[in-house]
Amino acid sequence: MKFTDSPVIELSVSDTLLSIQQDNGSMHVGTSVWPCSLVLVKFAERWKFAAADTPNPYAEELLSFGNKRGVELGAGCGAAGMGLYLLGLQDIIITDIAPVMPALKHNLKRNKGALKKNLKTAQLYWGNEEQIKSLKPPFDYVIATDVVYLEETVGPLISAMEKLVSDKGVVLLGYQLRSPEADKLFWEMCCGVFEVHKIPHQHLHPDYAYEEADVYVLRKQNS
Repeated sequence: MKFTDSPVIELSVSDTLLSIQQDNGSMHVGTSVWPCSLVLVKFAERWKFAAADTPNPYAEELLSFGNKRGVELGAGCGAAGMGLYLLGLQDIIITDIAPVMPALKHNLKRNKGALKKNLKTAQLYWGNEEQIKSLKPPFDYVIATDVVYLEETVGPLISAMEKLVSDKGVVLLGYQLRSPEADKLFWEMCCGVFEVHKIPHQHLHPDYAYEEADVYVLRKQNS
């Protein structure tokens, strides 16, 4: 499920409107906006700005973005990275593979007025050790949304997450089942490396609580 076939998706984040262009004619999945990126951003926004009298299990620790470093994996059109930047994760590197970089850079340029700066980007193939090292890990936050859909990329993805996230950091994962085989392998491997916490569905933003999409928090075991 794509979010919409509309060529432009608008996402309001912290009173700022992002305008994200997708290419419905492309043969690459990275040039479309997938729902999990929006679900993750709006979850973070909901609890970042929850009313003072609302019990908030996330704001002080999980969503305390100030002076923290972040990296987004498989960013596609950049919706999640841009959204979390607007929510305070202002030291963030947004990454994807070479065929997707034109779409990513186009959308960052398209939203420069809203972002007030050029966000950092880098090419990253998850199995490329040199590219991982060049990002200068560790990071407080690793962001990944809708990245589990090919069985052969699961191992490199989890390895990259493990190498990039700090011992006390978190992986914020927007997830939707795309492939039963990839799904099974991902969670089998993930549970060998990370402690996995699923955000209760009722804690997602009510306007972005799609039945198919979930948000998970991954932390290194024994950290």
